[in-house]
Amino acid sequence: MTDTVHSFSITTLDGRPLAFADHAGKVLLLVNTASRCGYTPQYKGLEALWQALGPKGLVVVGFPCNQFGAQEPGSATEIASFCEKNYGVSFPLTEKIDVNGPAAHPLWKHLIDTAPGPEQGKPIGWNFAKFLVGKDGRVVERFGSGATPESLAPKIEALL
Repeated sequence: MTDTVHSFSITTLDGRPLAFADHAGKVLLLVNTASRCGYTPQYKGLEALWQALGPKGLVVVGFPCNQFGAQEPGSATEIASFCEKNYGVSFPLTEKIDVNGPAAHPLWKHLIDTAPGPEQGKPIGWNFAKFLVGKDGRVVERFGSGATPESLAPKIEALL
């Protein structure tokens, strides 16, 4: 099993490779996202974290996922347009992925299996689950959908 997030890579929404090794030494906030979810307004808070803490070493990455209530049905172009137009999203978004089940992206299997705490090994419950990853590439904490991006700022700042 892979030890850190830094050994994974993925394709971005616009088709470019995103290697997490390129972000070694930075704090990562990894979030499964959806455009038609009750939690979708969290994009605003995620973008605010990216703007405020990105220069200090935070990287926010959104992972569009259609597994929960089919709330991310759009194409890559539609997703990118929606996020930019409605929330000004400028942080990286990946290709649409599964986070649970046999087709789950290997990174998300790793996140689920290595996040410390009572949710370790348990499937993602809904859109906007969040994983905070330290500079060393190890998962520090897992948060549910209801945890607002703003509420995570003190924990992120402590890791920066």
